[in-house]
Amino acid sequence: MLKLFGGGKPDHPMADPKEAKRLLEDLPPHDPLKALEELAHWFESVSTAEGFKLEQRVHVLLQIDEAGQARARKLARDYFATARPSKVQENRLWKGIHDYWSQAGQAFGLAVDQFVTGAKGADAAKAQLPLLLVRTLHSLSQRIKWMHMRYGPVDLSAWGVFNRVYGFAEFRGLAGAKVVVYPGLPGESTPQQEFLKGVVFSASSPDALLPLQVELAERLIGDFTAKFTLGSAPSPEMNYWIDINQNMAPQRLVRPPQQTPTLRCFGASAALEEVKGFIQKIESGRQVPSSLNLGDAYEPEVVLDVLEHLAMYWSLEPPERKHPRHMVKSRLSVSHGFDGLLGVLGESASLDFEASGVETWIVENVSAGGFGAVVQQLKGDWLKVGALIVMQPEGGNNWVAGIIRRVNKVGATQARVGIQSISKAPAAGKFWTGATTETGVLLKTGEPDSGEVRIVLKPGVFVPGQNLESERGGRFHVYMPQAVEDRGDDYEIARFREMIREN
Repeated sequence: MLKLFGGGKPDHPMADPKEAKRLLEDLPPHDPLKALEELAHWFESVSTAEGFKLEQRVHVLLQIDEAGQARARKLARDYFATARPSKVQENRLWKGIHDYWSQAGQAFGLAVDQFVTGAKGADAAKAQLPLLLVRTLHSLSQRIKWMHMRYGPVDLSAWGVFNRVYGFAEFRGLAGAKVVVYPGLPGESTPQQEFLKGVVFSASSPDALLPLQVELAERLIGDFTAKFTLGSAPSPEMNYWIDINQNMAPQRLVRPPQQTPTLRCFGASAALEEVKGFIQKIESGRQVPSSLNLGDAYEPEVVLDVLEHLAMYWSLEPPERKHPRHMVKSRLSVSHGFDGLLGVLGESASLDFEASGVETWIVENVSAGGFGAVVQQLKGDWLKVGALIVMQPEGGNNWVAGIIRRVNKVGATQARVGIQSISKAPAAGKFWTGATTETGVLLKTGEPDSGEVRIVLKPGVFVPGQNLESERGGRFHVYMPQAVEDRGDDYEIARFREMIREN
């Protein structure tokens, strides 16, 4: 078994139990972010300080982690609050939470490494090992989850430690050892359950989810963990695999992987019937069943979207593409947001490509439903699932409206994105809503006889029961509201029934 980490040897005041207790009690009581930052520092220093017996070091690390739990949950609630924090505050919250879990995983991993290498005191501390393994795997999976909140890049070294820690749990015969994860919180877990939570989460394509959906997906995965299956060889019900001796994330089983002692295959298809049952309950009752442990109250549609996403990726059959892809290499001019869409659809048919806000992406593949593209230089933090964009292919003269459906950051400045085309001929126009005039964008559906149209509007313009009206080409149009079918930070796409009469 290879060592997981190296380590330094500074002294530390928490070698004194009374001083450790005082330091934890003196954390800022009304500033959870500051407290979490201090706890991250304690993780880092305690994990490498000289003078601790292993049993004492593990005990102090567990205490630090317990002091952080209520604070981490509070900051996560703030991060996902309906009233969104400012960008500066959002960045501070994300960094505080991510850094906490990063230092926790590092510190616990170093402690596990001392058991791996048979360090002095390992036998005396062996009673702590099952809980230490669970906390280590939990911390690492939380770090990976918070990387996904910003669509990566996901550090594969974190996966390497995660995989090897679980491998060590199996080696010591502790994969199924049950422990209470945190005092005062209900439920038990095992190293195997924490491993399955982490790999199923990654296999469930979080790069196609909004941040709140990522959080709900992780909570739902926790509810269904008992139904997940794990083995050392492929089987019909296990459609994903991972090598627990490699720095790798889980992969879908497309072809049989190389058989090695460290190959692990897993699946969540046994949970599908239960997931489908919850989908039916929400669709029929329009409320979220109380048996789902989501940590807070959420709109049924939000939970339904996440359940349907999980059902798609947990199916034994991979999600099918609606349209075949064709590999290409071409440039794409891109502007983003509701204002960016209006900017290119104004009275002028041209756009100053040097203007601020317009980017050039590289298209890798196209289909009737959209594009796959590489963003070579990330500009700002607007790029995320659900973002509205408008595109003009190189050499073209028309603008195409689209929505970002998948983001995978592959470096500090580069990302791969999946884009759904929503209209090849969007048209800006003025719409009257009684006493006010609003600007919107008409999206042609490709079904001229359907009697329905979609219009992109600013949030809040769509009101059930309130018609929109416009005049185009000498004819008067009345749009009767049906429903909002998509929304983002700065737009809503609403569906309307259209009536036309001559002036």
